Amino acid sequence: MKYFERLTTERVFRDPIHNYVHVEDALILDLINTKEMQRLRRIKQLGTSSFTFHGAEHSRFGHSLGVYEITRRICQYFKRHYSLADDPVNGWDVEEKLIAQCAALLHDIGHGPYSHTFEGIFNTDHEEITVQIITSKETEVNQVLRKVSPEFPEQVASVIQKTYPNPQVVQLISSQIDADRMDYLLRDAYYTGTEYGTFDLTRILRVIRPHKEGIVFQMNGMHAVEDYIVSRYQMYMQIYFHPVSRGMEVILDRLLKRATEVYHDAPSYFEQNSILLIPFLKGNFTLEDYLKLDDGVLLTSFILWSEHSDPILSDLAKRFLNRKPLKSISFDDQAKHMLPLLTDLIETVGFDTKYYTAISSSFDLPYDFYAPAENRHRTQIELYQMDGSLIELSKASYLVNAITGKITGDKRLFFPKEMLASHQSDTYTLFEEEIKRFNRHIKNGTLIEE
Repeated sequence: MKYFERLTTERVFRDPIHNYVHVEDALILDLINTKEMQRLRRIKQLGTSSFTFHGAEHSRFGHSLGVYEITRRICQYFKRHYSLADDPVNGWDVEEKLIAQCAALLHDIGHGPYSHTFEGIFNTDHEEITVQIITSKETEVNQVLRKVSPEFPEQVASVIQKTYPNPQVVQLISSQIDADRMDYLLRDAYYTGTEYGTFDLTRILRVIRPHKEGIVFQMNGMHAVEDYIVSRYQMYMQIYFHPVSRGMEVILDRLLKRATEVYHDAPSYFEQNSILLIPFLKGNFTLEDYLKLDDGVLLTSFILWSEHSDPILSDLAKRFLNRKPLKSISFDDQAKHMLPLLTDLIETVGFDTKYYTAISSSFDLPYDFYAPAENRHRTQIELYQMDGSLIELSKASYLVNAITGKITGDKRLFFPKEMLASHQSDTYTLFEEEIKRFNRHIKNGTLIEE
């Protein structure tokens, strides 16, 4: 693959995480300026997390630039220290730089507003849509990529799909320690005002190296990789799985479900007030329909729905707009037999449990190793030893070994905050008593307050 035209003057974007994002190739700048990339400025990276961490207003556009910048630095480092010319077996092919950087920049271009919740309701898939945006001749992104060659869009898409023949390129973008994860951990930690996601990126970028089987890390950089693994674990437990953010996700989920039902009963209202959402409410949307969506489209609809005559739709819209998350309590399998009584009490006081209760499970695997017998597909992290052999991370690190293969997270029952207003009636009092009894069944279980 040949290099594309270089910019006569390097362009830079100021960035709070990487200081500068450097753009050296005209192709990359042209991609940044496409309407599909610019749409990402209007989509928050963390969705409902901004209701918990008010600084988390950063966009998927900034994250995409960050992933590109980390990839650019790695490609530059590989060219300087591990070129294919110097090491024909494990070296880096400098002609892979452009495709790696394009895939890094475009890896999240298919995300929509409140992406993961939206996907669950309307059966969209951001990875599939990312591939469509890259390969469809109707998009500006595709037209820019085709300037390299007619086959180039499909090659970039194959990196996203993990089918590209060079595992080094694929693992730079998608593995247990890749440019995507490295950027979002640092970026999300910065904007949420926390320290959980911080790790020594500079050190990791000095110990990373290519290998014929993908990407590995020098043995003397093991502690920097350990730090990354622990940071990722902490971010999931403290930020991504935060109960208040999940409580807002439940409100959003129920709001979109109610809107779908109301639409099928009375479509004329939505034809006047939420026209851009109609293809999704119908369940029949095109790529063009999808690319018209951003956070503003949804929020505008929610403002209008807050005045709708349907009381549930209106109430859910107000709860989302005015940050009224559902409360929650964690439970395990030993206590789940108590859930029906709690939901019955919620229904007794007038809440439709279809829309005002939810059971949410949030679990993550901090680190895993390749185990064919267990049908695991994660790419394990390998350390490069002095004799040239590889050792899997958890076999070298006692710290990582302690959390390897261990799924962490919790299950929660979400319910209206009003259920804790026990002074209103005997039912509310009984609910609070049951919550206290529920907690006694859970070791260290506590009702989560904001």
